Amino acid sequence: MVTRDFSGDDIVKVLVNVGNHYVDRIRGDHMVLKWEPPADHDTEPRTVSVPRHDSFDIGTLHTIADQAGAKDFDEFCKWIDRNR
Repeated sequence: MVTRDFSGDDIVKVLVNVGNHYVDRIRGDHMVLKWEPPADHDTEPRTVSVPRHDSFDIGTLHTIADQAGAKDFDEFCKWIDRNR
């Protein structure tokens, strides 16, 4: 079973330290991260909004994974768990 018990700080830490995102701004209890693709990638820049909560509903976690560009939700959760 894949763990899905992450805090917002866990997700932000992994996306910034391993996923090449950067903190663009903080709005209330949400951190807004940006990702700029390398020049040789044919993808659009991404914006990921992460609430700084202790835990998330599964739908919110799915939305974060989608915004971050994850192709496979379970692999995204494993990646966050390995790198937090």
